[in-house]
Amino acid sequence: MIARVAWVGGGKMRCMAELKDRLQSDLTASIKARDEMKSGTIRMVLAAITTEEVSGKEARELTDDDVITVLGREAKKRKEAAEAYDDAGRAELASKERAELVIIEAYLPAQMSEDEVRTIVDAAVAEVAASGAEGGKAMGAVMKIVQPQVKGRADGGQVAALVKSALGM
Repeated sequence: MIARVAWVGGGKMRCMAELKDRLQSDLTASIKARDEMKSGTIRMVLAAITTEEVSGKEARELTDDDVITVLGREAKKRKEAAEAYDDAGRAELASKERAELVIIEAYLPAQMSEDEVRTIVDAAVAEVAASGAEGGKAMGAVMKIVQPQVKGRADGGQVAALVKSALGM
């Protein structure tokens, strides 16, 4: 993937996230197509990205990995909201949240299957077992190895459950 750069004041170059650019162009297209659900969802996602960019001590431009992290967070919010609406008997609101989730998931990398995650976890458990770590320390060590490999492509709760079962916890 080729990173685009923009010239900013003082002759400095700054990388621009291609995923954010894609979101902005898709927003324009959805507005022109009068697709209210898609344009509203993309607006919310872009607002979350902007909030992330200006949070902290200094404003910064997000990389594609950072944008994927924000998208994952937004997708998780939609899943949890849909479940809460289902539990409360509000099917129409749950379906709206699920529709937004489908739109957000289109921008996320493909999710890994449980078998793919299990393979990565088993390899990490074998590596940690060779070092002699046990219990909570072993889980922390395994998660430290597994997380970078599955970041954005597998649910953290699912990964933690697979690590616990592999360690017999």
